[in-house]
Amino acid sequence: MLGPVILAASRSDQMRRFVSAAPGTKQVVSRFIAGETVEHVVPIVLDATDKGLEVTLDVVGEDITTAEQSYAARDAYLDLIAHLGDLGLGTKAEMSVKLSMFGQSLPSPAATLNGEPSGLDPRFPGGHELALANVRPVVEAAAAIGTTVTLDAEDHTTLDSMFAIHEELRKDFPQTGCVIQAYLFRTEDDARRLAAAGSRVRIVKGAYKEPASVAIQDKGEIDKAYVRIMKILMEGDGYPMIGSHDPRLIAIAQELGRRAGRKLDEYEFQMLYGIRSEEHIRLAAEGHRMRVYTAYGTDWYGYFMRRLAEKPANLLFFGRSIITKN
Repeated sequence: MLGPVILAASRSDQMRRFVSAAPGTKQVVSRFIAGETVEHVVPIVLDATDKGLEVTLDVVGEDITTAEQSYAARDAYLDLIAHLGDLGLGTKAEMSVKLSMFGQSLPSPAATLNGEPSGLDPRFPGGHELALANVRPVVEAAAAIGTTVTLDAEDHTTLDSMFAIHEELRKDFPQTGCVIQAYLFRTEDDARRLAAAGSRVRIVKGAYKEPASVAIQDKGEIDKAYVRIMKILMEGDGYPMIGSHDPRLIAIAQELGRRAGRKLDEYEFQMLYGIRSEEHIRLAAEGHRMRVYTAYGTDWYGYFMRRLAEKPANLLFFGRSIITKN
């Protein structure tokens, strides 16, 4: 049961200091976290676009406890968008956001906007309306520079709220994307609903530790579900975004795209910054749209440890990536 142990470590200041000071930590972190500030990440974005790649940018920091922190998260994304706009990168760089960072996970008493009650939607607990109020100006600013935002999926208890916010945002900004997770039993139905004209949907396997009552536990069965959901998206009228590093699933996605009559620019692949970088270049050279999920920010420790806690097998995966460097 490594997950709970790693998650506890992510919240320990003592462990943070130990890991931060350990030999090799900086090298490992720099492979997967693009830097701490916008100034650090901009050269990486420029390098990626020079290579024919596109990016989606994630300002790390999910564990917020106050409404004031949610406003700071909103402002960090607005600052990022301003930099991208100044550089003319709106057509090559989008944003990925976790609504928990925008206040979704806050309890109801804290769900206020600039000190005023946010008008809580009784269908959803906690900070649903606060998250919507915070993310809307980010989506609006992104649209103004020619790009968009994708709402990341988190644990299953947050998804109804996330999908409701996605639906609300698409009324004014139809290009707003969302993420679905193949290992959840609900996802095939979600995919059918979302595979409509104008939609942008990223499919991932899913990394959160979910109970057997809501999620497939067997890896082979998750892969089968992933293929079924890809088929739904490819045969639909929306724009599929294939989030995977698995060579077999990438090959299947290409075949499903061909069978559905899709051109190479009518779907895209997405992979994490620092993982299988040579594959990024190969897919782009073949004419595919290839987007690199690039995280940055000062809360790299929490982000990195949470990724391991969600799926402890990543310990081996990240280690193999460091050794192979591809």
